[in-house]
Amino acid sequence: MEAKEALDKISSYERFGSVLGLERIKILLERLGNPEKSLKILHIAGTNGKGSVSRFLYEGIQANGYRAGLYTSPFLEVFNERIEADGRMISDEELADLTDRVTGEAEKMVEEGMDSPTEFEVVTAIAFLFFQEKELDYVVLEVGLGGRGDSTNVIDAPLISVITSISMDHMDRLGNTLEEIAGEKAGIIKPGIPVVMNVNQRDAARVIASKAYKSGSKLFDVSPIPVRILEESLEGSTLNMELFGTDYSDVRISMAGRHQTENIKTALAALEILRKNGQIRLQRDRLYEGVLKARQPGRMELMAKDPMILLDGAHNQAGAAALAEAAEYLLPKGKIRMIIGALADKDVEGMIGEFLKITKDFIATEPNNERRMTAGQLSDIINDRGGNCKAIPEPAEALKKALSEQEPPDVLIAAGSLYLIGQLRGFIKNGIGK
Repeated sequence: MEAKEALDKISSYERFGSVLGLERIKILLERLGNPEKSLKILHIAGTNGKGSVSRFLYEGIQANGYRAGLYTSPFLEVFNERIEADGRMISDEELADLTDRVTGEAEKMVEEGMDSPTEFEVVTAIAFLFFQEKELDYVVLEVGLGGRGDSTNVIDAPLISVITSISMDHMDRLGNTLEEIAGEKAGIIKPGIPVVMNVNQRDAARVIASKAYKSGSKLFDVSPIPVRILEESLEGSTLNMELFGTDYSDVRISMAGRHQTENIKTALAALEILRKNGQIRLQRDRLYEGVLKARQPGRMELMAKDPMILLDGAHNQAGAAALAEAAEYLLPKGKIRMIIGALADKDVEGMIGEFLKITKDFIATEPNNERRMTAGQLSDIINDRGGNCKAIPEPAEALKKALSEQEPPDVLIAAGSLYLIGQLRGFIKNGIGK
């Protein structure tokens, strides 16, 4: 099987939808020899921040000489981004081989009258096999959707469970209140396994605390722990904090935005707990080198300085609010224009309300996803709320139009959908619009 054939094969499982539940993935993994049971896993859930926390953990662990894996989603430009080990993505050859093995078992399940695994379940099984074959020391496993019924939750006993944040997103799947969503995220908590939580909403936090108590799991609520920011810019921040009696001073990160100071606090707290429990050895200088190396493409990513182009994957109200806050104190004073695209099943009104705090000048476009809102619909919403928005459905044309009218110190920000950010990132790297 070639790489393209493998990707087509994986995509063919989209027809089974995105169905939460662990029955299918359990059967699939049993048929593959339960590769997940051989792994030491750090399990990360949360509405926002889980990708950044996962990246901080992955880089920090690797910098200390360990072999580590990372499973994350979605990808921005190439599918292989989702599965990584020892600092490199899964190769096309490895992906093709493992896809053949996993889909072969999935097809047998259907032949035997069982329900077919979903696309995400197939990919998760591929990742577990890949990590097992690499004989890794640790795996950082990011939840795909929710927690309780997410296929990553098939694992029995991670080293630690981490919940980064709770906000309104995927309400059609996870619930219509913060408490309901928190209950789904708390589903990753396993009996006796320590839990790190950085959740500011008290009602949501109580749900998680209750699940931890009932599971006999020690809960570490890091949300009240203060972080002192020494300096901050679009290139990152330097900060001080104390975690469980251990001083972490002059920590430098390359991810911009004050929300990232919360994410690094969460990641360092998880590693400090594992260190105190004797489950990992950490050298401070190496750990600092690792977290400084950590970057999340498409999240407050400065793609160009002259003129300034910033990409951010804000795709819900909380993410948009973090972007609006960062724009206030990190961006130069001047004209700001935004290119935005959104999926129709998101809280588009909530996002736009936050984006309008940044600028009134927009170009609406359409991500390459069948769930996309049309540029015309998005433009109408923005204009009805007092913005000035043009509709240009094709993202490449939207980018060209925005850049043709941009002069320093103007700033161009793209946001609203990670699918859109992935497209624009590729266009910018290939020189489209120059």
